[in-house]
Amino acid sequence: MSQQETKHVHPETAVLTSGFDPSLSVGSARPAVFRSSTYVFSSPEAAERAFDVATGRKSAVSGEHVDLIYARINHPNAQILEEQILALEPGAASALVFNSGMAAIMTALMAYLRPGDAIVHTSPLYGGTEHLVEEYLKEWGIHAVEVRAGDQEALDRAIRETLRVKVVFIETPANPTLVMTDLRAAAESAASISPKPVVMVDNTFLGPAFQHPFVHGADLVLYSATKYLGGFSDIIGGVALAKDPAMLAPLRSLRVLFGNIMQPDECWILDSRLPTVTLRMNRQSKSAQRIAEALDGNPAIARVLYPTLLEDAEQSRIFHSQCDFPGAMFTIELKGGKQAAFDFLRALKIARNAVSLGGVETLACHPLTTTHSGFSAEESAFAGITDGMVRVSIGIEDWRDLLADFEQALKAVHLPPRSAS
Repeated sequence: MSQQETKHVHPETAVLTSGFDPSLSVGSARPAVFRSSTYVFSSPEAAERAFDVATGRKSAVSGEHVDLIYARINHPNAQILEEQILALEPGAASALVFNSGMAAIMTALMAYLRPGDAIVHTSPLYGGTEHLVEEYLKEWGIHAVEVRAGDQEALDRAIRETLRVKVVFIETPANPTLVMTDLRAAAESAASISPKPVVMVDNTFLGPAFQHPFVHGADLVLYSATKYLGGFSDIIGGVALAKDPAMLAPLRSLRVLFGNIMQPDECWILDSRLPTVTLRMNRQSKSAQRIAEALDGNPAIARVLYPTLLEDAEQSRIFHSQCDFPGAMFTIELKGGKQAAFDFLRALKIARNAVSLGGVETLACHPLTTTHSGFSAEESAFAGITDGMVRVSIGIEDWRDLLADFEQALKAVHLPPRSAS
């Protein structure tokens, strides 16, 4: 099916029927793996045309099949994956795949930021992104303005008042606090100034099944494909998508320069996982909701951070207007701080103490000493990350077994003595 034809079917159908021509793979029903490093041109003119398009000197016309060049630039498995993934992200018109989520983020930021420019971003971000923005990019003369996630007034003010703001970077829900940011409001703030900054959204936590940033005005959507897209904790990858293909042109040129395209085997594996993304995420979300709501009120837990347990009216409004389902991530804050968190993690029998998320297995980690260990005390306080927090990614195990595992682990937690009243 063509991209135009797939607009009339559901994403779960389109992802299986678009972007792949069996006649180009000896009639195979599913894509083969193409491990070639270089490709034979059909003619010298075709080679010239391929390099013009690959370097961005010229643009491919609709329906044109440009010859492949070299696997650092492009290859069949990347092209197939980039076409098929569009079906899962409503509003996406073009995609690029990278060899990690951080590669996708780094390339996107380098494409749109120059020395003297500014980036406005929500906090907290994933620790690697935070380090990139707040430390590395500063060495290149790029100013970062940090806004606490959920503070829409402060975000609007930062976007409107920051000089030379070229990028607005949002991670929602925030990692690991699950705080929501209103994407439509942020996009409207960005559209109110000239030149308009690029609104980039890290959609790893809820996308592509439960949150659709392009619908709410985002320009670029970024993923760690390692997580829910891959789903089995066995590959590393990243994806950047745009609703305007021209917005990916500078990323495409940098990907050629940096050599950070996703390799054929990983593309092939990821392509095989796309048809089950929605199935897996729905199972994981339903289980997570049951478990998070059952744990709420446990005497060892100070609070459970999860979209269906939001107490703030504005946060609840954002969730219901922006998200289809609550997702499979939640964070518990234990009353006994770091020691209680470590006791809990040590006592788990089914869930595994590991970083990452979105896999079929349940994972739990202590953000302050792992994924966000690079945060200073001041940054952690600003972001709302405490030493008692444990972030949980629910897999596809039976939810009752997981709940029993969490409850027995909570019994191993040494609670602080109650103060005399």
